[in-house]
Amino acid sequence: MKFANPDITADGEARAWVDLTQLETLWLNTGTLCNIQCDHCYIESSPTNDRLVYLTLADVRSYLDEIAEQDLGTQQIGITGGEPFMNPDIMPIIELILERGFELLVLTNAMKPMEHKREALLNVLSRYGSQMVLRISVDHFSQALHEEERGENTWAPMVKGLQWLSAHGFAIDVAGRTRWNDKEDDLRHGFARLFNSLDVSVDAQNPKELMLFPEMDEGAEVPEITTDCWGILNVDPNDMMCATSRMVVKRKGAEKPTVLACTLLPYEEEFEIGTTLKQASERVKLNHAHCAKFCVLGGGSCSV
Repeated sequence: MKFANPDITADGEARAWVDLTQLETLWLNTGTLCNIQCDHCYIESSPTNDRLVYLTLADVRSYLDEIAEQDLGTQQIGITGGEPFMNPDIMPIIELILERGFELLVLTNAMKPMEHKREALLNVLSRYGSQMVLRISVDHFSQALHEEERGENTWAPMVKGLQWLSAHGFAIDVAGRTRWNDKEDDLRHGFARLFNSLDVSVDAQNPKELMLFPEMDEGAEVPEITTDCWGILNVDPNDMMCATSRMVVKRKGAEKPTVLACTLLPYEEEFEIGTTLKQASERVKLNHAHCAKFCVLGGGSCSV
């Protein structure tokens, strides 16, 4: 069976691995609860899924303290969910991260939970400016396909939030999806027309401002990645997301948070590598379909 042995592929070849070169980005999953439920959410976020519970301000502070104590040189903190703005501690968490001097990336659907934090966000903007970037999920430039993924009546609130952020000068980018098999050029031109029509300041031709993510289908047939694949594919293992990032989660019922090797595998115990950042520096074996489809073959990365 594929992806059964962490060291050897189904064909008996040595499985590829990735070493942590430096912890450039630490991701914080602030909880899996979300105000909507998408059809293809890799983390299965929904209004009822609390398998990953809210991180608290104290939880976050302990990891930021460890970054300083261990002199890890981490530059960026990423916040994801669920919908981060549902976390009761989200604004204190944001402020603490920015006060410590980190660059901050917050992933959000820009809907009601974010709208409730408008005044606090404007206050943060006035003090920290572009030190904080908000990445808005816009699955497709057409309302029909966006709502096919996210559900009815999700387009207008997203557009309202996106326009508000742009009008007030927030640093924003957009995350789109490739699940409908559009060509990349067509997607970028379509998003460019959308942003122009909405008067939104996002450059659709810039891959950092409009990120188009490959799909993650665990049922899809994908090859296992061997140590020989790096040379065959002309891919550098140091370019993989797990070479420079880790994610903190807090499982329901757990006494303390834990650190995962990858943002894409929140429930896989095999990718849980300690409760501290020092423990989480160990090698990551690419023993999952997402490693192949999203990262190695798809070239995907959640960081900027």
